[in-house]
Amino acid sequence: MSDLPPRTTVKRWLVTTNHKDVGILYLVTSLFFLLLGGVLALLFRAHLWQAGGTGLLSATDFNQSVTNHGLLMVFWFLSPIATGFANYLVPLQIGAKDLAFPRLNAMSYWFYLFSGILVAISFFQGHAFAGGWYMYAPLNVPMYHPAMEATTGGNATILALLLFVFSITIGTVNFLTTIHRSRAEGLGLWNMPLFTWGWLLTIWMMLFAFAALLAALLLLASDRLLLTQYFATDQGSSLLWAHLFWFFGHPEVYIVFFPALGILFETFQTFTGRRLVGRKWVIIAMVLVAVQSFLVWMHHMFLTTINLEIKTLFMATTIGISLPFDLMIFSLIYTMVKGRVRFTTPFLFSMGALVLFILGGITGVFLGAVVLDYEFRGTYWVVAHFHYVMVSGVTALVGGLYYWWPKITGKMYSETLGKLNFAVFFVGFNLLYFPMFLAWETPRRVFTYPESTQLYHQLSTVGAFVFGASFLITFYALGKSLLSGPDAPDNPWTYSRTAEWATGSPPPLENWPDRPSYASGRLEFVDDAATDGGVTTETVSHEEHADHASIWPLGIGFGIFVFFLGLTGLTPYVVEFARGTGAAAEGLVGTSAERTILYPILTVLGVAILGYTLFEYGRERFHAPDMPIASRWPFEGVGTTKLGVWFFLASDVVVFGGAIGAYVFARLHAGWDAWEAVPPSSLVGLFNTYVLLTSSFTVILALVFAERNNKRGLLASMGATLLLGLTFLAVKGWEWAYEFGHGIYWFSELQYSTYFVTTGLHALHVILGMLIAGFMFYRIATVDAYLEDNRPVEFFGLYWHFVDIVWVILFPLFYLM
Repeated sequence: MSDLPPRTTVKRWLVTTNHKDVGILYLVTSLFFLLLGGVLALLFRAHLWQAGGTGLLSATDFNQSVTNHGLLMVFWFLSPIATGFANYLVPLQIGAKDLAFPRLNAMSYWFYLFSGILVAISFFQGHAFAGGWYMYAPLNVPMYHPAMEATTGGNATILALLLFVFSITIGTVNFLTTIHRSRAEGLGLWNMPLFTWGWLLTIWMMLFAFAALLAALLLLASDRLLLTQYFATDQGSSLLWAHLFWFFGHPEVYIVFFPALGILFETFQTFTGRRLVGRKWVIIAMVLVAVQSFLVWMHHMFLTTINLEIKTLFMATTIGISLPFDLMIFSLIYTMVKGRVRFTTPFLFSMGALVLFILGGITGVFLGAVVLDYEFRGTYWVVAHFHYVMVSGVTALVGGLYYWWPKITGKMYSETLGKLNFAVFFVGFNLLYFPMFLAWETPRRVFTYPESTQLYHQLSTVGAFVFGASFLITFYALGKSLLSGPDAPDNPWTYSRTAEWATGSPPPLENWPDRPSYASGRLEFVDDAATDGGVTTETVSHEEHADHASIWPLGIGFGIFVFFLGLTGLTPYVVEFARGTGAAAEGLVGTSAERTILYPILTVLGVAILGYTLFEYGRERFHAPDMPIASRWPFEGVGTTKLGVWFFLASDVVVFGGAIGAYVFARLHAGWDAWEAVPPSSLVGLFNTYVLLTSSFTVILALVFAERNNKRGLLASMGATLLLGLTFLAVKGWEWAYEFGHGIYWFSELQYSTYFVTTGLHALHVILGMLIAGFMFYRIATVDAYLEDNRPVEFFGLYWHFVDIVWVILFPLFYLM
């Protein structure tokens, strides 16, 4: 399916893999989740109109509203709307025809959409999750919640977050590969547009931060679905969750803000008519922040039992990370002072974002000091500071929406409506959150408050509705523009300086009629077909037949959605199993929820849909738009797919690091020597180690046979790899059965939970590898695949060797120590 249907048809949006279409899907969907999260915010603000509450919401309803408002805004609005801008603009800004892996890009969107639908469904499964968007332990586990939340609604939220992180991981690998492999000729990293620079650093942070969150969510999902004991015990579970979550949570602040910062840089340059002051130093400052963002997570833990020396160290790193931001802020101010400012709608929103961020940063300094944090932590001061920082990013993103609206739609908007929009937005936001600084002693997340602060709360509630109304103006202004606005020129801004303004509004399908090049030091377009000694006829023909449509990303997304929806009802069955073993299951989950056959049916159906769609996805012939001539530093010698595999494995290293780190943390907390090895014998683990190492050797043989065009040898080597993988799983199955027979279960105590979950996560990777190997075996046997192009065998080998290396680490940890 290479031809795209017209944009006016539903089919177009179901099958498209084009980066601009996917960007629009992200933008529209994220704005929908903005509305959903905003309605929840208006609900609990209306409830807080008077001291003691208005009775509009019960305590449980209030907690659900606050929790899901935070989750939707942080995960399903802020990051995805930035992803929408990046999808649309980054390939245009770097001179690419599309992202490196268009089908994976579409799949990332469908994972995102279905994850949001799963959150929405949780409200209809008894209870949505109500433990705060940061999901602090032990309030995030079933024994502290009503039964229906334990088994359905709460589980749905955790699984939705898992699916969302899958989406982020796929997208991150895709963007990293694209930016490092598909820049136009002559476009070095230093010369990339600043929005692309902001997004590049964002996705580097995403690659590792969301992997840490994935590890935390996998452990939490195992607690909720399988009754493991990571966060349900008094063995340091709260501190363990805080470490795992905030190692993601603090970089997430910069993950959210950096795309907005890139928009600020672009709009300030355009509407002041001058190049950003200190551009090189601004980029260096952004790189420093991206690195330092992983060194400050513990300032969220100043109220824990961590010793004062460590707290002081992290207070210093917190103050240190503010210094590069000072440089960026002064750069923006000097650019504005030295330029000739035109107060268009995009610039008003950008300048407003700068003001809000300065206020948010100043108030955050208080929280960075250990002594002051003891006083302010858990109060409305934190709520106000957090929103001044995060919504400053939202302000810039709305400015970006106005800035690139003519490019995306080909229509101009009304400046009068845009400026009215900014005025209502800015007044409403400050009326909503500034009174919270004055009512700072109010505890956050509490559905009542002292009467002495009622005036401040009422001002905030009025501000919430004014702020909400500003988004209605946004939608009206942009909708009116889309329906009846004047046609936009290719470049409506006099001093815009990035490549997206050098093509049509909206751009054509593959962005450029000719190849963009910066070889001369400025943007030019080269007609390779008319150039002697340029691109070969074969390459040109290949480019002309690039594909832009596939139904299978949607099918895969739907399959995993149905599978996860089925898993939300797994807990009651595990409870019954635990009862059958004589375990005190009720002590783990409270009163077990009623079982229904619907959830097992959905699980099986999801597996069937997922298996079929993945199989067809693998069989489909799909040619991504190619860039035979491009700047690829620092990865000139690494192929596109190979680089993507390396990025994925880098993320997976952090996932396993989180799981192994949780084991080490829990064992150190209990006393290292207090735990004994769970497996019955170290010889079993040693045997499996030899099995996996041998399988790595057979994968190497497979690559050798593929290079020699030897089909029989390739089939034999891949078949041997499959048999060795099955042997490993069979031995592991026997080992687990032996342990069950001796009363050792994953839910018995924390020591057993860490063993079963960590080795189980590795076994899952083995199973996934075997499914890939089985598909490759089928392709070799039926269509002689991988003989002419043996690279897929090499890429599979990278994954398989990684899985084997992980086992070499797990073997001594769990079998010998």
